[in-house]
Amino acid sequence: MTRTDFQPSRRSDVAPFIAMDVLAEAAKLEAAGRRIIHMEVGQPSAPAPSAALAAARAALDNGRLGYTEALGIAPLRQALAGHYKRTYGVDVPVGRIMATTGSSAGFNLAFLSAFDPGDRVVLTAPGYPAYRNILKALGLVPVEIEVGAETRWSLTPDLLDKAQADGPVKGVLVASPANPTGTMMTAEALEDLVCYCDDAGIWFISDEIYHGLDYADGQKTALETSQNVIIINSFSKYYCMTGWRIGWMVLPEQLVRPTERIAQSLYISPPELSQIAATAALGSVQELEAVKAVYAANRDLLLGGLPGIGLDRLLPVDGAFYIYADISRFSTDSLAFARQMLHDAGVAATPGVDFDPVHGHDYLRFSFAGAHDDMKEALGRLAEFLS
Repeated sequence: MTRTDFQPSRRSDVAPFIAMDVLAEAAKLEAAGRRIIHMEVGQPSAPAPSAALAAARAALDNGRLGYTEALGIAPLRQALAGHYKRTYGVDVPVGRIMATTGSSAGFNLAFLSAFDPGDRVVLTAPGYPAYRNILKALGLVPVEIEVGAETRWSLTPDLLDKAQADGPVKGVLVASPANPTGTMMTAEALEDLVCYCDDAGIWFISDEIYHGLDYADGQKTALETSQNVIIINSFSKYYCMTGWRIGWMVLPEQLVRPTERIAQSLYISPPELSQIAATAALGSVQELEAVKAVYAANRDLLLGGLPGIGLDRLLPVDGAFYIYADISRFSTDSLAFARQMLHDAGVAATPGVDFDPVHGHDYLRFSFAGAHDDMKEALGRLAEFLS
């Protein structure tokens, strides 16, 4: 007999991650024999780099894998410091770099080390839904600010001023390239926002998980402007290592030890095997650039083909591997539309309400991280479905 007085906590009452619900429904159709083209989740179709796989095999052959220090193994942290120097020309002390169990652990650690319950943290809408869900579960207050074409879908100091008028803001979280839009902030816009936060004493969290996946050579790390920022990144996207659950943070000096203490209790350490593989992956740029070239071809294919089948209102796709498409000429219920498209056309995409509860009913997010032939087939299926 189930006792009705045993109830889940209020903090667990967060919205579902709809992209994962779509993935689950697509999997049921596949189990029944349907061929589904997956454009719902941001998951590279390519495997981890060959050097990462070789390093992991060697570690397994060695036979011993165990706990590491909570900040991560020294070779990985040193390699990441070298990555920042090569890629951005920024010197980052190894002591400020922390390996994490994917970027998801990074967000939990950042929110716990930088904020107290009730603190207000600004996000953009549309934006990655896990941000607001984690904040709510931790007793923090997500403040979602709608961004649009007038600011090129970027947060600005003026918009932050307006949010501050409703109550003090303790943090700002920005992704560039962004999920779900793929839109990037200009270097000037990013610098202005970071400087505003520095001057106002607001923690600036920069989600740089899609760095490396830019198509106009315009990516900038927030570290180029300030050493007070919190950087969160991952090996999941550019490095094609989603299932390895390995990421990293660059922390301001004053947050290193607090974040380490929290991680020691929550996770002990990231998996040693994944850390070893990730260290090797950092040297696999040539192989990964070939994967990126497939994304670029997919992007060109869809940006050239979607307008011809009626999806001609698209946000700028500067990076990542997403297209955020306005579907309002076909439907104003993106959840129902995505489900019908999945069942009738066999194409899985994520409803915009996952990313924007207010205006997302007019949008779908398409991931183009799959194989090029799959993207061609998806375009044909969508053309038939929308005709």
